[in-house]
Amino acid sequence: MTTNDLKEKILTHLTDNAGISYSAEKLAHQLGMDDANQFTPIVQSLAQLEREKKVQVTDRGEFEAVIKQQPLIGTFHGNDKGFGFVDYDPDLPDMYINPDHTRYALNGDQVEVKVLRPAKPGSDQGPEGQVTRIVEHKYEQVVGEFKQETVGNYIGEILLKDKKLSRYHFYVTDKGLKPLDGQVVTATVETYPSDEAPEVLTGAVTEVIGDKDEPGIDIMSVIYAHDVPHEFPKEVMEQANKIPLKVLPEEKKGRKDITDQPLVTIDAIESKDLDDAVVAWKMDNGHYHLGVHIADVSHYVKPGTPLDQEAFKRGTSVYLTDRVVPMLPKRLSNGICSLNPGEERLAMSCEMEIDEQGKIVNHRIFQSVMKSHARMTYKAVNKILESHDAKTIKQYEDLVPMFETMSEIHKLLLKNRKKRGAIDFEAPEAKIIVDEKGHPTDIQLRDRGLSERMIESFMLAANETVAEHYFKEHVPFLYRIHETPDSDRIKAFAEFLSVFGIDVHGDIKNVKPRMLQQVLKDVAGTPEEQMVQVMMLRSMQQAKYSDEELGHFGLGAKYYTHFTSPIRRYPDDTVHRLIKWYEKHGKNEPAKDHWRDKLPEIAEHTSVTERRGIDTERDVDSMKKAEYMEDHVGETFDAVVSSVMKFGLFVELPNTVEGLVHISVMNDDYYEYSEKHMALIGRKSHRIFQMGQPIKVKLVRADKDLREVDFEIVNPEEAPKTKIRVPHNDQYHGRGRGRKGRTNNKSQRENNNGSHYRNTQGKWRRSNQENGRQNNRQINRGQTRHHNNSRDHESVRRHH
Repeated sequence: MTTNDLKEKILTHLTDNAGISYSAEKLAHQLGMDDANQFTPIVQSLAQLEREKKVQVTDRGEFEAVIKQQPLIGTFHGNDKGFGFVDYDPDLPDMYINPDHTRYALNGDQVEVKVLRPAKPGSDQGPEGQVTRIVEHKYEQVVGEFKQETVGNYIGEILLKDKKLSRYHFYVTDKGLKPLDGQVVTATVETYPSDEAPEVLTGAVTEVIGDKDEPGIDIMSVIYAHDVPHEFPKEVMEQANKIPLKVLPEEKKGRKDITDQPLVTIDAIESKDLDDAVVAWKMDNGHYHLGVHIADVSHYVKPGTPLDQEAFKRGTSVYLTDRVVPMLPKRLSNGICSLNPGEERLAMSCEMEIDEQGKIVNHRIFQSVMKSHARMTYKAVNKILESHDAKTIKQYEDLVPMFETMSEIHKLLLKNRKKRGAIDFEAPEAKIIVDEKGHPTDIQLRDRGLSERMIESFMLAANETVAEHYFKEHVPFLYRIHETPDSDRIKAFAEFLSVFGIDVHGDIKNVKPRMLQQVLKDVAGTPEEQMVQVMMLRSMQQAKYSDEELGHFGLGAKYYTHFTSPIRRYPDDTVHRLIKWYEKHGKNEPAKDHWRDKLPEIAEHTSVTERRGIDTERDVDSMKKAEYMEDHVGETFDAVVSSVMKFGLFVELPNTVEGLVHISVMNDDYYEYSEKHMALIGRKSHRIFQMGQPIKVKLVRADKDLREVDFEIVNPEEAPKTKIRVPHNDQYHGRGRGRKGRTNNKSQRENNNGSHYRNTQGKWRRSNQENGRQNNRQINRGQTRHHNNSRDHESVRRHH
């Protein structure tokens, strides 16, 4: 054995047994080299490894491997006062970074950190660290209003709209475009903050979006800020324009003709991309036939083509207040792929036989040619099934018996879902009404009637059926998963509930959907209902795409995928391709190998684009809601406390507008924060403010650009009183006098007086109810459909 081979053998053994030290004699024995002639080479090799700093000698004179600590990498969350926190592990406290150790990282940057001081056991004080390297900058481009003025060698400055960058200056070089004063522009970032210029970024203007006062530019700014692709390249449009507007005879070959079946589409009135049709009838054996027939987008969007590459890049359609940023060009989404009435269309079909208990006992998945017999709306079907409107019933008299059958099927499916523990969150969804200039004039709550719930049930059934079928075929497939909540989070949730006398029935170490469903039943109609929903959502994981079937906790489903919305979701298109692939190539190893390595990338990318779409939609909604409220400053509203923080209350109006009552305007008493009860309690009056509590507020400020809405409490003396007294170690003093010291807990990344809320990406808005809502959207996004074409086949509710 050569010297190098021996060194490698020794090092491998020590590394494999990291943390264990060996004497030279014991090591020789472990390596099976007990011969006296072999001992000297071992000692010599150990000496060389020690000089190379690969092995070290312990206090006991034994040898152990030097294990290099892997660098910690996480996301930097900055504070306007200069310090920040790095989120590097979902199960560990964030790492505090003092202003001298941030390396000028910007909010959202991926950074490498080293630990300067570990977390204190038994304390809420997390570790302290230092940024050693910026791995990846979050901001490669910025969006803002251009101000023309000469500053040194720069032609002007961009006023950054992003709150996360509010304390930074962005100076524009003359290397790019030279916009006019007041134009909204995008610019690439060339230099980042440094020792020489700690609050300065520079770069060149790459595109002029439009004049700041031009209608629609505000929404375009958000689209650009999130880097959402919104213009189709020339080659994509050329390919789309070559696609026939009618189904050709040769395209029908090998497909089942179901054009004689009375399929109908049921959608929102404003929907233009109709990608699913349904049909139902009672079978001779007493069971039900349910057919869910989905537009076959994959027939027109072929792998590797410009259309496919652009659809993959976008990942999803993004539905904003007055527009849609579609995944596919209109020629497809509103044309040949839309199941318009009276037109032959290619489809991917899932037919199910459902018994009297709501169980799917037989199914068939196949390619078809279909024809929609009616373009129905939710409103019309609700008039038939709920209002029993004689005029509407007369208009659709041929279809009314089928709608009644569909209602029966829905009730069976719903009963079966509830039986297995599917969690149903009731959250209102708002529709923002804008005028021709894009200015919001009203915020209306969407109705969610029987027809919406019925379509939800049908799409859930199809998605589950397809997922289960291909899982049991043991082939690579794309799933929609929602993992079981983290046990520590569920434990914390149960402890939170116990404070309010609410029990979680069952073993919280092995939480089941039915346990949480029961909690929601127990609090239904109580003041605590909303609070419990929000806290439950916070305890859950985010839903995402995966090539591994890990089940869908929120739906109580073992198998789940997205099959029903290929016009607006790339994963659904991928699922259709997989179905066709296995039908054509079989399920042998070569056929499976074709997809095995591709699916993880598709799952990861589409999960990212989904989050990007959600963030864009959320930011536009909050901007338009703040703009709407700008016209109502000084008015009084009924509201509900949606979250409580040490720096104030978040309140929500019936129209879903949410805002902050900062503790600095709660002047009637000296309020202290009880973390245990998540409440603000008056020291003298003992008035209490908790989640779910009705409250009357006055609007004092609304800011569209910052997307902020601020209220003050009207008649605080009407608040209930409590016998709870805040212990000294559980209090956060009000009136802007935060608790001394700092906390590194993930849920409390704010400065002592709570002002961090204003400057860290509206994080507090998300960390209260919006955090729950975003999780809710992620859990069930894709389950049913948003209105406004934002169709998500699991729940009509935007935040479900």
